Amino acid sequence: MITQRTFGSDFDDHGPSAPTSEENAFVTMMASFDAAAERLGLDPSLYAILRKPDREIHVAVPTPLDGGGLAIFDGYRVQHNSGMGPYFGPLRIHAALTVDELRALAAWMTWKCSLLDIPFGGSAGGIRLDPEEVSPGELERAVRRYVSVLVSDLGQDHDVFASERITDSRVMAWVMDTISMHSRFTENAVVCGKPLALGGTLGHVDAVAQGVRTLLPEALELAGLPPTGARLMVQGAGTRGGNLVRILSAEHTIVGFSDVHGALYDERGLDPAPILAWLAEHGNLAECTGRFERISNEQMLLRPADVFIPCATDTVVRRKHAPGLQAKLVVEAANGPISSNADRILAERGVTVVPDILATGGGAIVNYFEWVQNRAGYSWPLERVQKRMARMLSAAWSEVLAVAREEKLPLRTAAHMVAVRRVAGADRVRGLYA
Repeated sequence: MITQRTFGSDFDDHGPSAPTSEENAFVTMMASFDAAAERLGLDPSLYAILRKPDREIHVAVPTPLDGGGLAIFDGYRVQHNSGMGPYFGPLRIHAALTVDELRALAAWMTWKCSLLDIPFGGSAGGIRLDPEEVSPGELERAVRRYVSVLVSDLGQDHDVFASERITDSRVMAWVMDTISMHSRFTENAVVCGKPLALGGTLGHVDAVAQGVRTLLPEALELAGLPPTGARLMVQGAGTRGGNLVRILSAEHTIVGFSDVHGALYDERGLDPAPILAWLAEHGNLAECTGRFERISNEQMLLRPADVFIPCATDTVVRRKHAPGLQAKLVVEAANGPISSNADRILAERGVTVVPDILATGGGAIVNYFEWVQNRAGYSWPLERVQKRMARMLSAAWSEVLAVAREEKLPLRTAAHMVAVRRVAGADRVRGLYA
């Protein structure tokens, strides 16, 4: 029998004085929220509401295996806040998935959408399984079962899925089809990051990279760096990192580029074309050859560069790395790549950090555009998508910068102040329905 329950009393008590000795995604997220809430003087009742998700759902995901057996996987969906609109957030599939990780992702999505003035609240879901240990058919059956168990909690006006890592456009197509089969009509607005043939939007694949490109000139100026010719290190060779190297190498010098297998580094500058060609053919940088030094990801953090752009996983920059990081500017193109401990050290050193809820905003905006296009039944040309995305990002940047200068705060605290104030205002106006 499939069981479903909503978490409540077993939510760990991470209050205003949450311990920051642990460097993980949840503690990192809460530290940013707490700093903004304290600075805003947030009403205690609103703080109590915003610090916990609205709902946390845990489901069993029984999946028939190719060999005839059955595996039972754990599935989750964390719905953080719907004050500004429907829940919206990624589907993550990972063997070591934790609820704390999803809590952090869902909250980050709430703050990101609020900061960008997108009418969504944040959510995040996932299945705890190793995608490398199941066949494509087993993965599809697990995803479809997960969605079917949660189907009453999903919908274009309730909770919208976004692609992420393993859950690419192929997986989003499965999600859309499963929900549509239950509804008995096509529901393409319930999923973002779909194939173009199913209502996906132009500009989705490189949306985060294009967003970083939009913000980078302003960030370089703020950090006192030249507008062109900066030395960049990019950590992560997935869709985000690969597109960033391709897009930014025309105006800047890429000195470091890495994936899970290690880093390629050359202070004189890498030659991006053959490296990206290798990556496209082999899917990783493990055996890539060329004129560069092979070092570890940790070693790359401490090498000379003007700008460091982490695009991989959370908390890759920890307290032990922060004193030796040589970059003057960090642009967070991943969720929570700098731990709360490291963030304090970088702020004390005067390193400019463009926070994730702003720097990754291009992805959220283009996902929102896909939802809007699906609702309207109309497809936008690429030029319109990119122009509107740039306008929304620039507006958010200006608002954050104004708060940072007025309050004499780091960009991260300023961005979270803008976001938390907006969500708190929406919750205050809506009131509580008993």
